[in-house]
Amino acid sequence: MLAWASAQIHCQFHTSESRVALPPSEDAKHDVQAENETVFVPNRGERGKCILATPPKILFCDLRLDPGESKSYSYCEPVPLDGPPSFRGQSVKYVYKLTVGCQRVNSPIKLLRVPFRVFVVYGLEDYQFPPDEAVAPTNPFLDEDENIKKDTRLVDLATEMLMTNTSRRSLHLYNITNIRGKVGKFCIFKTIYKIGEDVVGTFDFSEGDIPCLQFSVSLQTEEHVQEEYQRKPGQPVSLSTHARHQESCLHTAKTHFSLPIPLSATPSFITSVAREPAEPPTVLENQSEIITWTGAGKIDVDTFSWDLPMKVLPTNPVLASYVSQFASSNSISI
Repeated sequence: MLAWASAQIHCQFHTSESRVALPPSEDAKHDVQAENETVFVPNRGERGKCILATPPKILFCDLRLDPGESKSYSYCEPVPLDGPPSFRGQSVKYVYKLTVGCQRVNSPIKLLRVPFRVFVVYGLEDYQFPPDEAVAPTNPFLDEDENIKKDTRLVDLATEMLMTNTSRRSLHLYNITNIRGKVGKFCIFKTIYKIGEDVVGTFDFSEGDIPCLQFSVSLQTEEHVQEEYQRKPGQPVSLSTHARHQESCLHTAKTHFSLPIPLSATPSFITSVAREPAEPPTVLENQSEIITWTGAGKIDVDTFSWDLPMKVLPTNPVLASYVSQFASSNSISI
């Protein structure tokens, strides 16, 4: 005998106490119901603060099952458009979960939490569908539900927005220099990518005045905390490196790199350049012995970094749904 079962989506907000100082909450009231074990509270016992929650939906009430008998129920709930995306940083975290609560008669509530990831395509919440959809293509042989039709239009709109923003290509050329002259030229074809793409760029050292010994390209995210919420004034920006390419390039005229984008990232380019030109091997005229020239064991170098801001958008919603289509099951014992 099962009394009831409910499901609800909620988003938990976590902060690092050493990095973020939040103001006291205005609604920090003592919730008597939250301590009652007979009340369905999806985030009971979890750390952080629940910043978003959908209305709970009752799956069933007073369900009687004979030994070996089973029943199935379906649950469908749209994720609110005004919610933040899923994010796990060093300062803050936004974690989405679907919580299913079930209670057996004369027993405490059991909770099952299923985490899932949310991407946000900004601009969808401002789009207004035209009231007259008569011109939209329809299939006369299918009885399409209105909600399904709207979801399809949203997916198509999100895909179109992503493709429009990330397919624009324009040659961006940057001269890499320091106080003593030009090191080389860097080329990239766009600065707006979507998750799953590769950031491809090229280096041209053929016209440089200063020889470059080595360069390193890092794909990084920067996590900024507004000054009013910083635990310490002037605390440094949190950096997370997702991919890195390092190459020795002495006597190299042109080369390239390719870094995959696993998450939203801002790349940082670090280049090491020599202070003095490397001396070529010297062979005396009357030298008859065979000699082997090796590179210098120690060279004074200047090292400097260069940051190129980039914008990373979510991946194609259709591709994301294909990737997530794998069998999974979760269970609770009541």
